[in-house]
Amino acid sequence: MAGQVRHLKVKDGRFYARIAMPVSLRQFVGRSELTAPLCGERRAALKQLPAAVAVLQRQLALVSPGASTAPAVEATKHKNLSVQQIALRSYADRLEQDRILRETTTAWASTTIDTDYAARLREGIAGKLTDSDLDELVGHRIAGFRVLGDTNVRIGSTDWRRLAVALCAAEYEALERVVERDEGDFAGKPRHPLLQPLDDQEQVEPADLLELWEAYVAKRQKEGSMQDGGRRQVLAVKSLIDFTKTSNANDLTKKDIHAWHDHLLAKLSVKTIAKVYLPTIRSLFSWAVKRELMNINPAEDVSQVAPKTVRSREAGYTDPEALMQLTAALTYQPKLSSQGKVLENIKVTAAKRWVPLLCAFTGARIGELTQLRREDLRHEQGSWIARITPDAGSVKTKQYRDVPLHPQLIELGFSDYFEGLADGPIFNMSPEPSRNRIHAQKLANRLRDWLHEEKLVPKDLQPCHGWRHRFKTVEIELGISERVIDAIQGHAGRRAADDYGDVTIKARCDAIARFPAFNLGSAAVEKDRTGQTSEK
Repeated sequence: MAGQVRHLKVKDGRFYARIAMPVSLRQFVGRSELTAPLCGERRAALKQLPAAVAVLQRQLALVSPGASTAPAVEATKHKNLSVQQIALRSYADRLEQDRILRETTTAWASTTIDTDYAARLREGIAGKLTDSDLDELVGHRIAGFRVLGDTNVRIGSTDWRRLAVALCAAEYEALERVVERDEGDFAGKPRHPLLQPLDDQEQVEPADLLELWEAYVAKRQKEGSMQDGGRRQVLAVKSLIDFTKTSNANDLTKKDIHAWHDHLLAKLSVKTIAKVYLPTIRSLFSWAVKRELMNINPAEDVSQVAPKTVRSREAGYTDPEALMQLTAALTYQPKLSSQGKVLENIKVTAAKRWVPLLCAFTGARIGELTQLRREDLRHEQGSWIARITPDAGSVKTKQYRDVPLHPQLIELGFSDYFEGLADGPIFNMSPEPSRNRIHAQKLANRLRDWLHEEKLVPKDLQPCHGWRHRFKTVEIELGISERVIDAIQGHAGRRAADDYGDVTIKARCDAIARFPAFNLGSAAVEKDRTGQTSEK
């Protein structure tokens, strides 16, 4: 009985060339051996074996000439190549190996092409093979490129399958060139689109979407934007990765973006897609193209028209609606346990009582109020002044502004509440200054939910923005200068002339003092730290 042939592997009736992967390289490659398929007939397989083994040994030699060690692999690590770049490199390597083998061995020139292997490659190109089948065909090639640091794809992933199919195309085209060379024709060119030579100017390294996003956010933050780290926008990036099953931005096409857009339409509101998802991806890719990290912006022409807002009522609270919410806020009592213990943090209770009133009397955004700190409140020119500042968290205009507090707020006990507090947030529970913005936003969301749960928000009205609309409406009715109103509310000026001269504290105090008080009854203040009020 004949002994086992070295480097020959038989599996499921097929023959493979095999060389063992050095132990020091296995953790980087994820395989214990490199294999290459031979033909299905033993005699022909033995004839092909020496050349196939030479090819596999060349792959290892490329990694660590003379000695295959882990440090050698580390030295070869670099930015992963794109699928097209790897396919082109594999195709070129195959033809170079063919040239070397023709020059160094006579056996290679007399070796016939395995038609069964070629048929399997065609099935792989057509996407008819399972991952296991593809691994048998080109898994050794992927492992080799992983050793070289050109890719980190793992079997089972969509990226791995894309690369496997591309390598099937490269292998098949290389076989065609080998046949042509056997006939003396060395001028053959690949026909597959993936194997068309890249122009030097178009060769861009793969761009990881999340890495692009982090760099983009860092750039925007230096410019004063996206101080929340793009918490809402990053959902668009993650959604795109999940849908396309690839993290390489340079693998994406317009067809991919259109398909993703269609997918979003089945899940999200048109407004969210138009205002958040598509603009985020377009802006990210546009920046990447300018930085030469991407060739093209595949999302450039993908758009979604935002639906027009349908209004069935005024944008601000009416007087009855305002009184209903403010009375409910002012008389709010937290729930108690069966043992009489308050089931709510003291600052949250204070926020539910005072923030609606502050919204009504300042026209400020709710997030600007829930991030207020004790040090942002001061007494000046006979009035209490609240400074809304980016130092405390998020301010849309990125500019601080001073907002006088209405006398009725002081009469109702707001100053009694905050004067007893130490420096730091007066409403939210942020443990440190750097997290004030995040906790303020969470509290703002909680307040919105509470107002809806208590049915204190009319239909088709934004719970907190409705106060901004009402504030401006009332001030316009009083004949207050729009420039003064904008200065109080934090709206940008409409004319270049608005940048000249200052809207003084006195002008703001006069405007606030003219704002009419609400008829909330004779509310007296209990002297506790929550600012609790009770009717007497």
